[in-house]
Amino acid sequence: MQPAGLRASAIVNELVAQGVTHVVTLPDSETKFMYDAIRRTGSIEIIPICREGEGVPIAAGLWAAGKRPVVIIQNSGLFESGDALRGLGIGVNLPLVMFIGYRGYTRHGDTPDSAARYLEPYLHMWGVPFFLLEYETDVDRIKLAFSDAEKRSSPVAVLVGVEYAEE
Repeated sequence: MQPAGLRASAIVNELVAQGVTHVVTLPDSETKFMYDAIRRTGSIEIIPICREGEGVPIAAGLWAAGKRPVVIIQNSGLFESGDALRGLGIGVNLPLVMFIGYRGYTRHGDTPDSAARYLEPYLHMWGVPFFLLEYETDVDRIKLAFSDAEKRSSPVAVLVGVEYAEE
């Protein structure tokens, strides 16, 4: 028997517990539940972006201003963000947690979607550790990601391997 799916509100509750002040994101249909759950908190400001490549630079500016941002983007958007990840994330030792939608992930390792196939090797190439979320029982990994980002003083990814369950 598999554990229950992953509710956006469970992730948002952990973001609040970690003191997140801003979510920098490119809203899309897959993250609608997350967007709605964040808006309901009233304590986290959403910063919408036009392109994923803007996420890390905006988060870096918020961090420099004493805020605690996270970035939420898709795996294909992370590829577009490579130079910003290198120059600002890794280059300035930014302790940033990035939530990456693992579009195309099948749990079986066989996927025709190159965005899923290349995600983990891409993160390994940059030396960015990651934690995988598939079920609500995995939400405790978010706290580990924040701890790792602080300890390493560098970006850490949380890969979201499923669509959010209905609230």
